[in-house]
Amino acid sequence: MPDMTWVAAVARLRARRESGVLVTVATVRGHAPRDAGAKLVVGQTETWGSIGGGNVEAVAIDRAREMIAVSKPEPELIDFALNDKVTNQHGVQCCGGTVSVLLEPLPVVRAVAIFGVGHVGLELARILARQDLDLHLIDTRSDVLTEKRLGVLADAVAQVHVHHTPLLPEEVLEELPRGTHILIMTHDHAEDAALCDAALRTTHLGSIGLIGSAAKWARFRKRLATEGGHDEATIDRIKTPIGLADITGKEPATIALSVAADLLRTFETEKN
Repeated sequence: MPDMTWVAAVARLRARRESGVLVTVATVRGHAPRDAGAKLVVGQTETWGSIGGGNVEAVAIDRAREMIAVSKPEPELIDFALNDKVTNQHGVQCCGGTVSVLLEPLPVVRAVAIFGVGHVGLELARILARQDLDLHLIDTRSDVLTEKRLGVLADAVAQVHVHHTPLLPEEVLEELPRGTHILIMTHDHAEDAALCDAALRTTHLGSIGLIGSAAKWARFRKRLATEGGHDEATIDRIKTPIGLADITGKEPATIALSVAADLLRTFETEKN
């Protein structure tokens, strides 16, 4: 097991976009290999840290990998009696105490990409930054991505990734994590159209949302079919308009709140 703190191990799994389980010795009565609070991080193929080795750790690792395999979202508590009368496939541990071990799943966090960080895009980023996400902000304009302007995201819960793409913002699509949800709201309709076309050609993405009017979408839809060569089913991957239909306010913060709520509803649908 590499010498790495459990915090760093959790961060590594997140950066790799791999699920895992955080294993913690929750309670100890009597003698046990480790005190309460000892932690072990279990990934699909690696582990970091230790909760004392032996039977307890081996059982915890086995169960953690079962949880990873089935994407079990709920934490689980396992009790162990450490005496010579209790055996299992990993043998006996006869310290004489009892131990409770908490297994907490570490799922792969969702990723969202906002193309266009104008008035609505920034308000949307402010809302989504309060969620546990990988949040990608992409714009061709350097002046909207300044540290001063994005300073409102300084207390973000999300991990924020800023991409300045002065020429071809659609090239970022290939770099985004698998399953990334895309929201297209740039300042330029031609740029929006190019992003729609490129997003439909990028197979690893999640949902695709486009801001705009029915007239804008009618033009885009025709262009995607005639110039892009996309069939109707493929074009229907793009959701437009985005947001909740019964929220009709036009202020950027109102639109952003509506779009964020709609996206969070999409997340909930994915769970079911």
